[in-house]
Amino acid sequence: MSDRPEILFLCVHNAGRSQMAAAFARKLGGERVIVHSAGSAPSENLNPAVVDVMKEQGIDISNESPRELTVEMGLNADVIVTMGCGDACPVYPGKRYLDWDLVDPAGRGVDEVRLIRDEIQRLVERLLWELLDSASP
Repeated sequence: MSDRPEILFLCVHNAGRSQMAAAFARKLGGERVIVHSAGSAPSENLNPAVVDVMKEQGIDISNESPRELTVEMGLNADVIVTMGCGDACPVYPGKRYLDWDLVDPAGRGVDEVRLIRDEIQRLVERLLWELLDSASP
């Protein structure tokens, strides 16, 4: 792993969970990490409830858009975090995988999406601590 670990957050539609995780990782990790989010079958737009609950945290993702996974993203990542994609997400040999079992925010109200957001924030904080802070002298 390089001095700046590369993290790929991956789900099917890249409209909710992986977007929230990437936004938290960018905010909390800053220049210390390289962050990507993508989907195996991306939606056209972000989930509006996801955009709203992230604004509550001072993070504006309204200009983001779902992106399709590229081979380059997978090959360059040090850690690939999957979120509910099962067999829809490809496997890149030799990569470290984490599978976060998170409820899909699609079709859920803001109150439920807040709970998902908060869980994602905790998981991202733990991952960043492991990748960055625990390695510090």
